[in-house]
Amino acid sequence: RPSCHLVVFSLLRKMARHTKKLGVTGKYGTRYGASLRKVAKKIEISQRAKYTCVFCGKDALKRTCIGIWKCKACRKVIAGGAWSVSTTAATTVRSTIRRLRELATA
Repeated sequence: RPSCHLVVFSLLRKMARHTKKLGVTGKYGTRYGASLRKVAKKIEISQRAKYTCVFCGKDALKRTCIGIWKCKACRKVIAGGAWSVSTTAATTVRSTIRRLRELATA
């Protein structure tokens, strides 16, 4: 009987290995090339991260689906980017609108 337990234990040790470098892109294995996996890793980490809610200030904003972000604390739903809450284009538009508003009031 003890030899049976050793076999099971050694199988479990092999199965429980985690990826060190790859992280979330470990599911792709050796496919698609290192550069593409690195880009995919950056995107996947940013889309799974929690962001600060602009309404309540808590780190509770999570992506529900492409471009839809929901705060678990205040339950507000925000339309944003596909992988991050705010895109560079949205930031540019916001600053342009603010600048034009200031010109109109001055």
